[in-house]
This record gives sequence, C-alpha cells and structure tokens, in this order.
Amino acid sequence: MIILAATPIGNLGDASRRLVEVLENAEIVAAEDTRTTQRLLQALQITNRPKLIALHDHNEKHKAAELVALAAEQDIVVVSDAGMPAVSDPGYGVVAAAVEAGVTVTAIPGPSAVLMALAISGLPTDRFTFEGFLPRKPGERRSALTALASEPRTMVFFESPSRLAASLAEMGAAFGDDRRIAVCRELTKLYEEVRRGVASELVAWAEQGVKGEIVVVVEGAAPVEISAEDAAAQVQALVASGVRLKDACAEVAAATGLSSRDLYQQALAARKA
Repeated sequence: MIILAATPIGNLGDASRRLVEVLENAEIVAAEDTRTTQRLLQALQITNRPKLIALHDHNEKHKAAELVALAAEQDIVVVSDAGMPAVSDPGYGVVAAAVEAGVTVTAIPGPSAVLMALAISGLPTDRFTFEGFLPRKPGERRSALTALASEPRTMVFFESPSRLAASLAEMGAAFGDDRRIAVCRELTKLYEEVRRGVASELVAWAEQGVKGEIVVVVEGAAPVEISAEDAAAQVQALVASGVRLKDACAEVAAATGLSSRDLYQQALAARKA
C-alpha cells in the first residue's frame, strides 16, 4: 500500500496522532528531502528509524516503479517537506503508477497551506482553483495570468518571496486593480501574516521585502453580463470547435452566471428546430 502522509506546514503541533503512529511503525519512507524528514522524526520524538528513500522532482519518474513494486508487498509511506504529498510536491507519479498497477493508495489527511489560505483569505470559498507556482519567466507568467483573467473561481497560487512583487504587479495588469487579493505568509508559524488589498496596494508592501512561505489568494472574475441569445451562440461556437455540448454549457455558465442546465436545454431545442 502507498500511504500519502501530510506533515506540518510549520507548527509541529499540527502533526496528527495518525501521522505519528504511522511513522513510528513505518519500515520505508519515501521523502522529498531525507534530511528534512530525519529532522521531523527527531522533532516528533519518533524512535523508529525507517529506511529513507529520496523521492523528488528529479528522480520520481524512475523511482515510481521501484516504490510501487515495494508497495505491492508492504506499506510505503510517502512524505513531502511540508503538507500533502502529490499536491505541488512529489508524489503524483507514484500515485499514478500505483493506480495503474492496482496497488492500493490511501492518505493521512492533515495540514494544507492551500486550504488554510483559502479559508482565512476572506474571499469566496464555495468554488476555487489551485494553480500552484506561476512560471518563473516574466513572459510565460504574463501569459498564464492572461489566460486566467476570466476565471470565475477564487484562485490560489504559491509564490516565492523574491518574485512576489512582480507577480502581484502582473496580476493587477492581467486581472485589473479592483480584484481583491490576500497574501498569506508563514502560515501556522510564529510570524504568520495575512495582507489583504488590491494588487497596487500589495505591490507597494511586497517591494519592501518579504520573507517566508507565500500563498496568494485572488478573487475570481465577476460574471459577464450577456443575453441568453449571445450565450447560446457562445455554446454553439464551442461545440463547433470540438467541445462537448455539456462541457461547452458548463464553461459558458461559469463565465456568465447563467444556468448550465438552461443553456443545455436551449441547445437541444435549437438542434430539433
């Protein structure tokens, strides 16, 4: 079995009893950084000394098969440096290989910077999208943000302190300076901080220098006001480009606030007419 184990994102008090129990009994732990995991075992006063196998972005592709083969016979615990493995951290390749091989995958839930930042941001939480880290190159970053300009769901990003000011400035350019943004820094740690405002306000703050782990939460785009006829035309255009009718209706509904079901029924009626 593959066991994805969520580890603290800062405060060791967030380590669950299940996490401690599993690590106390683990024979093999696949770790993003074995040194970080060794420090975690010591900090949690775990006396067990499991075999540690490095699992990171550079070796996961060829390590996945090895770990899955081992997991067919015994439990393999997978941990990242912080939070849930496979979410913007190594682990997805192992999970995909395990699923294909018919090996059971489970998880020990726990701390999540994504969900914590979303919950305390003050922005809508009913629908959201996690975008991970933006591209490092300015041109690619601008393109990625431009593609998200009409995204109606709340968006969650990871960002490095050194690129935060530039990314916030480009968010303002791509989304407009009226979008609400929350920058969450050092979550669960001693100097936890949440800064809320629009891009221009937050850029001025970030340019003074920011340290620590950063999560940026951005308000989604407001629904576009559009007539039912124009919305139906958008659906037809998407279908003509190869998008399934159901998916086309959902996409137009998300962007306009109209009912996906109504759009679907209209499209079916138009076909029969």
